[in-house]
Amino acid sequence: MAPQIGRRRLMGGAAALSAGLWFPIGTRAATAMDFDEARHLLSRTTFGATPAEIGALEAQDYAATVDRLLASTPRTALTEPPGWLSEGPAQLRRRQQEAQAESKTGVDGKKLEVVRPVEQQGRELRNWWVEEMLATDQPFTERMVLFWHNHFTSSFLKVRYAPSLFRQNALFRREAVGNFATLLRAVARDPAMLIYLDGTRNVARQPNENFARELLELFTLGEGHYSEADIKAAARAFTGWSIDRETGHFVNREQAHDGGEKTFLGQTGRFGGDDIIAILLKHPRTAETIVEKLWREFVSLAPDRATIGKLAASFRKDYEIRPLMRAILLSAQFRDPASRGALIKSPIDLIVGSVRLLGLPVPEKTQLVRMLQGLGQMPFDPPNVKGWAGGESWISSYTLLLRQQFLRRMVEATTVAPMEGGMALADRPNRRAERKQQMAAGEGMQMAEQRPVEGRSLRNAGNEARLGPTLAGVDTSALLRTLLPRAPINVIDPSLSPGGVVALAMLDTAFQLK
Repeated sequence: MAPQIGRRRLMGGAAALSAGLWFPIGTRAATAMDFDEARHLLSRTTFGATPAEIGALEAQDYAATVDRLLASTPRTALTEPPGWLSEGPAQLRRRQQEAQAESKTGVDGKKLEVVRPVEQQGRELRNWWVEEMLATDQPFTERMVLFWHNHFTSSFLKVRYAPSLFRQNALFRREAVGNFATLLRAVARDPAMLIYLDGTRNVARQPNENFARELLELFTLGEGHYSEADIKAAARAFTGWSIDRETGHFVNREQAHDGGEKTFLGQTGRFGGDDIIAILLKHPRTAETIVEKLWREFVSLAPDRATIGKLAASFRKDYEIRPLMRAILLSAQFRDPASRGALIKSPIDLIVGSVRLLGLPVPEKTQLVRMLQGLGQMPFDPPNVKGWAGGESWISSYTLLLRQQFLRRMVEATTVAPMEGGMALADRPNRRAERKQQMAAGEGMQMAEQRPVEGRSLRNAGNEARLGPTLAGVDTSALLRTLLPRAPINVIDPSLSPGGVVALAMLDTAFQLK
C-alpha cells in the first residue's frame, strides 16, 4: 500500500461511509441506546471503551446516561502526585546548577551522565498524566482536561518548572465542567501561563503584549474581532501580574502596574486585568469561540452555525460548562449516525485508548510517552501557543505508517511478550539499529526521527492478539463493532479466531477513526 494511497483511503473512508451505516440501527425508542450509539458516546467521551463498558449502556436511557456521565467528574486526580510539588523554583535552580557542575567536573577527567532534576521532573510529570488517563474510572474528566490544556496552552519546554504545570493541570481538572469565567480568571493568574506568555516581563515601563494577544486571538474572541490598539490596552491592564521567584506562586506587583486610562473594545477606564476579562466575557464572540471549539472536539469539524449560535447565547448567560456539554452531547448532530467515525483519533486517543482496550499492563509509562511524542502529541508540550491543530492534521503518509507500527508493536506485546513484564516490545529485526539510534540521540530523542518499517508487512505481524479480561469471551462480531466505528477498509474474515480479528481490526485504517 503506497503511503499516499493509505492516507486517501483513511480520509475518504469516513466520508464515503457516512452515506450508509455499517451496523443497522433498527427500530428503537427515541431515547434508548443500542450498542452502536453507546459505543459512539463512549468513543467521544472516554478512552478505549471495552465491550463490557459499551454493553452496560446498551438499552439505557440516553439522556439519563449523559447526565450520569457529567455528574461523575472528579475534581482531583486519582493517581498519587509526584513528590516534588513543594519544591520552589529557587531550590530547583540550585539543584539544576549542581547537577550541571557535577556533569562538567566528572570523575578522573571523565564526564558523568547526570540526570538533571528539571528534565527528570518533566519526564515524571508526563508519565504521571498518562498514568492518570489509564487509571481513572472517569476518563471523560481527562478528556476535558486535555481539551483545556490544548486551549490554554503552556509548554514544559519553556516553563521549565514542573510544579507549576502540575498545578495548572489540576486547575483544568477542577474546572473541567465547572465555570469558564472562573477558569479564565484563574488562567490569567496561573504561574505556568505567566511564564509561558511572558507575563512576568509585563511591566508599566515596557508592556509585553504576548498574553494579551493570545487572550484575544485564541482564548476568547478569535481573529478579526479586535484591533492592535485593543491588544496594547489589554497588555497595559495586566502589567504587574507576576510570580514570586522563590515560591513560584502568583503575585500582583502594584508598583509595576500601569494605572492610567485605557480604551478597550470601545470602553474607557482605568482598567486592570479583571476588568479586561469582564469585558471579554460580555462579548458574544467569547462564548461562540468556546462552543465552536468544543463542537469540533466532540461532534464534527463542520460546526452547524445555527446550533452554535443558540448554544453560545445560552452559554454566555452564566458560562457554566456542564449544561453546555449536556446540550452538545444531546444534540441531534452528535447523535446522528452519520457522525460516527467522522473524526480522527488523536495520538492520545489512539495509544491510551488501545492500551485500555487491550488491558495491557504498562508499569513504565515512558514508553507510551515516547510513542505520543513520535506521533506529535507530547503531553505538556503542545507545538505552539495555538496547540495541536487536530482533525486531519493528525494523519499524513508518514504518521499513518508510524501509527500502524506502534499498533503492531502492541499486538505483538499481547502475543509474545510476558504479560507480567508490562508492555515490553517484542524483538524486531531492526531493534538493534533502533537502540543504537536511541543511544546516539540521547534521552531527549525525538521519536519522529525514527522511520516506520515499510519493508515488513504491518498487517500480518503477529497472527493474533492474546485477549485479556477486557476482550476475552466476546464473539468476533461484537469485537468488530467495539473496535471499528465503520466498516473495515480491508476485508476481515469473521470466521477467524477472536485474537486474529482483534489484530486485523487494530491494524485496519478504520481503527484510526472515532
